[in-house]
Amino acid sequence: MIKNTGCFREFARYASLNVLGMLGLSCYILADTYFIANGLGSDGLTALNLAIPVYSFIHGSGLMAGMGGSTRYSILKSLCRHEEADRMFTNAVMIAAALACVYMCAGLFFTDSIVSALGANASVFAMTKTYLQMILLFSPVFLLNNVLLCFVRNDGAPQLSMRAMLGGSLSNVALDYLFIFPCRMGIFGAVFATCLAPIISLLLLSVHFLRKNNQFHLSKSLPSAKYTANILTSGIPSLVTEVSSGVVMIVFNTVILHLCGNIGVAAYGVIANLSLVVLSIYNGIAQGIQPVLSRHYGAGAQSLVRAVMRYALVSTLLLSVAVYAVIVVFAPQIAALFNKENDPLLQQIAVEGLKLYFTACPFVGFNLVISTYFTAVARPLPANLISVLRGFVVILPLAFLFSGLFQMTGVWCVFPVTELLVAAVGGGFWLCKS
Repeated sequence: MIKNTGCFREFARYASLNVLGMLGLSCYILADTYFIANGLGSDGLTALNLAIPVYSFIHGSGLMAGMGGSTRYSILKSLCRHEEADRMFTNAVMIAAALACVYMCAGLFFTDSIVSALGANASVFAMTKTYLQMILLFSPVFLLNNVLLCFVRNDGAPQLSMRAMLGGSLSNVALDYLFIFPCRMGIFGAVFATCLAPIISLLLLSVHFLRKNNQFHLSKSLPSAKYTANILTSGIPSLVTEVSSGVVMIVFNTVILHLCGNIGVAAYGVIANLSLVVLSIYNGIAQGIQPVLSRHYGAGAQSLVRAVMRYALVSTLLLSVAVYAVIVVFAPQIAALFNKENDPLLQQIAVEGLKLYFTACPFVGFNLVISTYFTAVARPLPANLISVLRGFVVILPLAFLFSGLFQMTGVWCVFPVTELLVAAVGGGFWLCKS
């Protein structure tokens, strides 16, 4: 009983702090959506929605290096293999640096091509290019921030990780308002505020190193194929989760442009960006339990691993019921927040979409938690399969099938049906885990 009580406290501490941090992290995208919608209208909202998938790629790359490396780091540390744990951190930073070079080159030389490929027409091309290019050029700080957030959390400092995420995000909200309205900097102001957020977060994380509380260090070692493979196999679920959201947004944007034009994409922008906030709750629980699961797994405490999973799944279900109830009750008000021009068609599409799209809540929460469980206990294959199924294999064919059969209603139903089907697969892996 004492062990389980302590285990619950540990779960509550890590999960709640990380949920708060992830909510804050997602808020700067939502702040962009709100301020751009009110400051730049539906064209600005469309430009944001077209560019956001690229942010998902960058964010996912950082999480792949951070979550993959820190998961292995936590297991190695619990086994007192400190030199190997440092090499794991070093390889994670090297992976992030290599990916940052790729994204910066894309920002310098290929922005126009990427914007065209994303489907931006003449009315939104310039705004989309501005947002996209800034995100790509600032990719090094986004990537490094994600890596350090994960390692600091696994280094026994979840409060600092939470404070850094919240500090960066809240500063972004304030700067968003300042740059878009008083300074009248338009789309550049919105993206500049977003790009400053990880820098502020890194400054807050620096306390961990200045006070010499960090147990991980850069080591003088060359990149290791073995460690890189370990990081990638453990981190791919995080990458796929984020990248797939970007790919899905691209596909949905294309389908909706064909069905409803820019107004439809603007309505989807409301739902997609609110979805980032809702998903951050589940990601917060999932990423919060990862250090606890990895530590207990490394120590061989299987009963505590099972207890943490029970707490996580029950919390996810209860939160899903609460979130969906709020969305259904306040759907008109939520849509109106992002509909400055009071377009009745945008309002109608968004309200219908909110009520249908978010029926996925309990299933997506289950999928994210169960995928993180398999990653945390060094079983990457089921985690990778769950991520690939929900990110690409199921959702993309359903998007084209349902949109063809049921038009916009079908588009909104693709996400919940996908998550339900994948939850059945994840549940099968969970029942057969022993």
